[in-house]
Amino acid sequence: MPCDLEMGLDNNEDGNGSPETKKIGGVEEEDGDESVGLSRKMSEASICAAEDDEDEEGRKIELGPQCTLKEQLEKDKDDESLRRWKEQLLGSVDIAAVGETLEPEVKILSLAIRTPGRPDIVLQVPESGNPKGLWFTLKEGSRYSLIFTFQVSNNIVAGLKYANTVWKTGVKVDSSKEMLGTFSPQEEPYTHEMPEDTTPSGIFARGSYSARTKFVDDDDKCYLEINYTFDIRKDWQSS
Repeated sequence: MPCDLEMGLDNNEDGNGSPETKKIGGVEEEDGDESVGLSRKMSEASICAAEDDEDEEGRKIELGPQCTLKEQLEKDKDDESLRRWKEQLLGSVDIAAVGETLEPEVKILSLAIRTPGRPDIVLQVPESGNPKGLWFTLKEGSRYSLIFTFQVSNNIVAGLKYANTVWKTGVKVDSSKEMLGTFSPQEEPYTHEMPEDTTPSGIFARGSYSARTKFVDDDDKCYLEINYTFDIRKDWQSS
């Protein structure tokens, strides 16, 4: 997807890159809340680290050991408030079915571009992850938002992020990340809509672009990488 097609003018981050509250599977968690222990503590690195998630000395940041959902529920079981928080996060998860699985799995089902007054552009994700030919076309100066639909299974996925890089004639013109959150496994897909943005306009903004989109978690595990091309034109492509 054309992550922030303003070509670097605005990457949708606040002043310090670290929000005061974090969205965890639909549950807002205040900074300093000890309940973050359920999902191996979302580190500041998951929100504002450099692309390789390395610390100042260049070493890989170490997250705590990952646990199965069954082990997560056994922890601090005598703490009533923490138990209720875990139940709220996990919802109707069938622990018998996924409780012994260590690695989470995230499947990106579809991506869509929503523009006011027009039908959504729904982009099916090919199995190879690389659409052939031109994937989509946008009109210059048009408002849009990106919508992701994905499914989480097996275990909690911590710090799921969307990262996108865009090139024009071989020159990188935009690179940005968006923290989606931490999600528990469930049968129903999750939907995340990005803040509305505007495509660039003008003669120099028009033309063909290449891009790479990735969905990764706090362990830097990549669930999908898409390499594709798109166009920005003076008007919408006729159907």
